[in-house]
Amino acid sequence: MIVFSQALLEEQSAVGYVFGHAGDGNLHVVMVGTPDNEKEWSILEHINERIVTRAVELGGTCTGEHGVGIGKRKFMELEHGKSYQLMRQIKDLIDPKGLLNPGKIF
Repeated sequence: MIVFSQALLEEQSAVGYVFGHAGDGNLHVVMVGTPDNEKEWSILEHINERIVTRAVELGGTCTGEHGVGIGKRKFMELEHGKSYQLMRQIKDLIDPKGLLNPGKIF
């Protein structure tokens, strides 16, 4: 994953670096870009999507010690497959009015 991620950065001429925690397998890819620059930001989003997709394909997860967060919620269905809908049904069952963390995951 480190080599894969670094290669994506180089392939796309993106500014960033890869580091992680060897003991628990967490990987961080820090990328630098200007959010107002749509082209540049689109490239960074594409890199992120390819890294997450590859991690999930290899049996990993879209996130590590920092939790899902708003930025990773779009990958939850990819990671959890059919279980994602079950999680949504459970959430709807225990929180029918959507009061608990509204709009964060579902």
